[in-house]
Amino acid sequence: MLSAGSNMGDTVAHLSAVVRAVGGELVAVSGVYATPPWGGVEQADFHNITLIADGPRDAPGWLELCRELERDADRVRDIRWGPRTLDVDVITVDDRGVVLSDDPELTLPHPRAAERAFVLVPWLEIEPGARLWTAGGPRPIAELIAALPREEVAAVTRILPGAAVPSLPDWVR
Repeated sequence: MLSAGSNMGDTVAHLSAVVRAVGGELVAVSGVYATPPWGGVEQADFHNITLIADGPRDAPGWLELCRELERDADRVRDIRWGPRTLDVDVITVDDRGVVLSDDPELTLPHPRAAERAFVLVPWLEIEPGARLWTAGGPRPIAELIAALPREEVAAVTRILPGAAVPSLPDWVR
């Protein structure tokens, strides 16, 4: 599962590029959600999506795709949690939580995914029964969302619809 966000430039075009790049491996894509920035840096709201993909890529292959997409969008990494044209993260590679990694280049599952409504809410839209591996073992996404501050969850607002493949949302250009 991948999570993508953008708050600079044509955000929907940046997110569309991610969907197109996943291509034939795409299973489902959430709607686009407007979300407040996370991390305390003053900036515009983000537009976020989650994608479920299934294909021959392994975890390093997904990470390389994410980095390539960020480079193509001219991503600049000068302020931690600052504004960005595109941020694409590998959240998990296996829905059973079997693929775990503590490699500093790619920690799996993503170490802060369970704390981020902007990842979990769109994910719940496209995979209601999803579970995420946590320190306490696998937990349902809905349970993780329920544990977050109510105002944080309420601030994640869908602004464009998602779709299951083979159809794609109208916003994918």
